[in-house]
Amino acid sequence: MISPDLLEILACPVCRKPLVLRGDEALKCNECKRVYPIRNDIPILLEHEATIEQF
Repeated sequence: MISPDLLEILACPVCRKPLVLRGDEALKCNECKRVYPIRNDIPILLEHEATIEQF
C-alpha cells in the first residue's frame, strides 16, 4: 500500500502533474491519462511501463 505522504509528493514523470491512486495496483495521471503499475508496493514510474487510458 502506498502511504498518503508518499502519494502527496509523487508526480507523473512525463507531464509533472499529480498522480492519484487507482485501486491497489496502479497510479493514474488525470492530465495525460498514463497509468503506472505498482508492483510489490513499489510504484513503477517509468514511461515505457505506463499504459494510456483511451477514455
